[in-house]
Amino acid sequence: MIPFLDLKAINAQYRDELIDACTRVIDSGWYIGGSELEQFEQQFANYCGTKYAIGVANGLDALILTLRAWKELGKLKEGDEVIVPSNTYIASILAISANNLTPILVEPCIYSFNIDPNKIETAMTSRTKAIIPVHLYGQLADMPAIMDTAKRHELLVLEDSAQAHGACLDGKRAGSWGDASGFSFYPGKNLGALGDAGAITTNDEELANTLRALRNYGSYEKYKNLFQGVNSRLDEIQAAMLNVKLNHLNDEIAHRRKLANAYLKGINNNAIILPKKEDDSAHVWHVFVIRCEHRDELQKYLTDNGVQTLIHYPIPPHQQPAYKEWNDQSYLISEKIHAEVLSLPIGPTMTMEDINTVIQVCNEFQL
Repeated sequence: MIPFLDLKAINAQYRDELIDACTRVIDSGWYIGGSELEQFEQQFANYCGTKYAIGVANGLDALILTLRAWKELGKLKEGDEVIVPSNTYIASILAISANNLTPILVEPCIYSFNIDPNKIETAMTSRTKAIIPVHLYGQLADMPAIMDTAKRHELLVLEDSAQAHGACLDGKRAGSWGDASGFSFYPGKNLGALGDAGAITTNDEELANTLRALRNYGSYEKYKNLFQGVNSRLDEIQAAMLNVKLNHLNDEIAHRRKLANAYLKGINNNAIILPKKEDDSAHVWHVFVIRCEHRDELQKYLTDNGVQTLIHYPIPPHQQPAYKEWNDQSYLISEKIHAEVLSLPIGPTMTMEDINTVIQVCNEFQL
């Protein structure tokens, strides 16, 4: 069986470095808010092209706390509307709801899977105050167009870069386009920790300082609490793991692009719709997502022929029980995407032999 993603093999490449980093933290006796976190925040900010990076416990917290910080700073208030793609993973929407803000769903482009910038203004009202473009599956959304709309209407932009570490468009990486960006370092991400972890990038010093307090019980100084904050800190062990893996990220992205291009050139089956990349550097192929009207049959066929696949994602947010108030609404493009998408194996330890096997199996699929 060709696995969808072999995390054990991925981390085995850097086993000695990871053990050395972990040992360094253990021997230091300092496990929260130390030198490893400081080093990672600086290196990751430099990598993304921003002034600041603020480590937090996970990617969802990165989004929640950024919106919360804007509320504390008076830039957002409860009830304000936030535009978000209708086909995103539900975390993007949960962050809005958690702040008592109002999510406004906007359909994506069916070929790129990212929010359609031409539909954003149509969805706006006088209450619209922010946009969360999601760089889904590893491809940057059309940020030039989105930022143009945001500037004209004085909207905040919070990039959801959870799947797009290193993606670059017009010389700017994911995380440096908007007013802020949330990242996840969940183990399966292109830059994955060995547990949960996340970060926020921004060029706004006031926002960065507010976020540092919010993640730490609302405190800049021990026992002095300016905000009703939370405990959402990126710990020293995970920061140390990320310091190791960040050094290898560009090489892993290059390998993913090589594999993705082989898929794009090699898969030739009328039943399979291949993803569209807008620009080679703008896509880091966190997942390689195809579409098929007979998705379930294709997935079973691939499994039976030794290829593991996953579905990102089977149920659109507006059909989830968590948002039952939306269940009677219809987002036809999203519904089609969620009914047809299937993710093929792709990862930094896959070989061209693996890829050619998947290509062959895909090309032999018949209804």
